[in-house]
Amino acid sequence: MLKRFALIILFGLSTQAVVAKELPDFTELVEKQGAAVVNVSTTQIIHAPQMFQGAPNLPENDPLYEFFRRFAPQVPREQESQSLGSGFIISADGYILTNAHVIDHAEKITVRLTDKREFKARVIGFDKRTDVALLKIEATGLPKVALGNADQLKVGEWVLAIGSPFGFDSSVTAGIVSAKGRSLPQENFVPFIQTDVAINPGNSGGPLFNMKGEVVGINSQIYSRSGGYMGLSFAIPIDVAMDVVSQLRSNGKVTRGRIGVAIQEVTRELADSFGMSKVSGALISGVEKGGPADKAGVRPSDVILKFDGKEVHSANDLPRIVAATKPGSKVSVQLWRKGGNLDVALVVGEIPSEESVAQRVPHGGSGTEDASESETRLGLVVSELNEQQKGELQVEGGLVVEDTKGAAARGQLQRGDVILAVGNIEIRSIAQFNDVLKKVPRGRIIALLVRRNDGTIYVPIKLDEK
Repeated sequence: MLKRFALIILFGLSTQAVVAKELPDFTELVEKQGAAVVNVSTTQIIHAPQMFQGAPNLPENDPLYEFFRRFAPQVPREQESQSLGSGFIISADGYILTNAHVIDHAEKITVRLTDKREFKARVIGFDKRTDVALLKIEATGLPKVALGNADQLKVGEWVLAIGSPFGFDSSVTAGIVSAKGRSLPQENFVPFIQTDVAINPGNSGGPLFNMKGEVVGINSQIYSRSGGYMGLSFAIPIDVAMDVVSQLRSNGKVTRGRIGVAIQEVTRELADSFGMSKVSGALISGVEKGGPADKAGVRPSDVILKFDGKEVHSANDLPRIVAATKPGSKVSVQLWRKGGNLDVALVVGEIPSEESVAQRVPHGGSGTEDASESETRLGLVVSELNEQQKGELQVEGGLVVEDTKGAAARGQLQRGDVILAVGNIEIRSIAQFNDVLKKVPRGRIIALLVRRNDGTIYVPIKLDEK
């Protein structure tokens, strides 16, 4: 019994030794690269309403405002607010990368090195869409980071962050790559690197290193319900950041391509409805009139499979690929249309500084046509658009959904939706709509192109078997 117990202890110690050997040692990496990581502090001027000591916050048209203005001690209207972030030196002559949100609206930016030297920094440029900013301090002979290749990162690989969380300079945290190519809400131009590295307020703008000591990303965002670290951290790939840097230094601004389409993800149901054997690509749910895609002959219901030779695996891929394409470039686009591949040539446009606001969809209709035949197939009550509604939507036809039940309700159609097409067949009237539905076999999935609020989307609906 004693021998057995001794063997168990020895086996446990042996296992611990093996695990200890496999854990990475970050000490050399930190010693070599830590000096190139800086603290970025900013000062903003907040313009507050005029306040009077010992008095309520009065509007300027209040009769008592003039009395307190003349006789009560005044609190300054402008107040300073300070914030902290991180950054890292990319050249020995003082160029520094950080996040755009770290220096946004800053009146003064101070960079502090690990040797406690402080420099006033100026902003060379920034890009809010990627959250990248380029700073410059007047110094030479500075330590700089080595840049890596984010594309070569593998999920599960060890990575390390250095920054100033909550103002604690040169804090080191480590973890692994949890995922690559993540898209976040309102952030469709950046294929984020997701990690479980502990990132907190103040880490923003700091570097993410691989085990070779190369920067592969800029720590930018965390997912948190508490405001602190919860195991979901996101970094901007360094190649995306350096492309922004290159454009800022050469052109003073960042340009991005656009083709003028609205897209959505291809689901299994939608792929079946369009006769696709593979669930991939970006489904076109809307085409801007007169835009690059419209001029090239791209239509709603087309699925973009390749753009300029690059595979479009999902709808999230397309905005990034198009945005990275130089405006004015002529590219080849591979589409899926009516059961086969089709190649078209397209001239890429440029994203304007301000996007135009889409018109809202008018809800309800004024048609009086009988929709009973539509009800038998989809459980829909619809009416035709009147001339005013067509003009507001800039369409030549369409049907307003007045009520849903059966297959239509299960397909998540909503009252007020405007049906523009079935697959790639534009719908102009109730009679045409019913004729199209009659030709669809029972149990099949169809895709309805629907205008909802400010955009268009394909909604898959499976016809009843009976």
